[in-house]
Amino acid sequence: MAIGSQAPTGLARRGRRLSDRETEERMLRAALAMVKRDGLTVSLDHISFEDVIRDADVSRSAVYRRWPYKDLFVSDLVKELARDATPAIVGDEVALLRRIVTGHLAWLETAQSRQALLAELFRQLALLDFQTLSGAPEWRTYLALHATFMSLSEGELRDQVQAALAQSERARLAQVAASWAHLAGLFGYRLRPGTGVTFETIAALVSAQIRGLVVMALTTADTVTQRLRCSPFGAHGESEWSLPALGVASIATTFLEPDPAVAWDKERIARVREALSTVSVPDP
Repeated sequence: MAIGSQAPTGLARRGRRLSDRETEERMLRAALAMVKRDGLTVSLDHISFEDVIRDADVSRSAVYRRWPYKDLFVSDLVKELARDATPAIVGDEVALLRRIVTGHLAWLETAQSRQALLAELFRQLALLDFQTLSGAPEWRTYLALHATFMSLSEGELRDQVQAALAQSERARLAQVAASWAHLAGLFGYRLRPGTGVTFETIAALVSAQIRGLVVMALTTADTVTQRLRCSPFGAHGESEWSLPALGVASIATTFLEPDPAVAWDKERIARVREALSTVSVPDP
């Protein structure tokens, strides 16, 4: 349905006419802000075109020139969202890592205690990431974008959305892999020889595992609440382990091992303690 003509709003009322490019940028920016705040539904029905015009502070006439039909605007919005679709974990991972390490500095002294420290990091960080991701509007947008993509008819729009989603996913996995490599190096771990995996492999497996559990949690509450009291992966004593923590730790311990070439003397321990004050931790 074509959008009917109405009185201009925003800057147009004050006599300044925006270029079509400025109008496009403002409209997309305003709509992106709405989606990032509220999440995305598959139909995008909750995105009010009039509200976007108001928030973008542009004239309706300029909008109508650029997008005579709302569907055309929605197509551009979906492509814009897909360029940065992969949900990021924004939270307290670094602060939690520092608290854990600060509370267990003595655990850096021996190989057994370092393994226990890593197990404790996996136990707490994986659960935090899972809880943060499952409650984020960006996650709903991520799911909805993939559902929207699958419902698109074959053609240029579908190809563009697929390419943007793939590029976003690759960029995100590269960041996660770099973080895992950095953290493994700090604790003197390496990829197990003969497995053929890379840190990109670990990043993909961990990301898929966490996101899969988040999807399960949409309908299965036990995914969120279930805890197993155990002492796996060289942990120091029994603790309550969540499903995300067990999954992440199992992947890590399968493909990582202590590097025999790393000598843990006092100087290295001091460097690691200092480095941990600014370390970036891996996100699923």
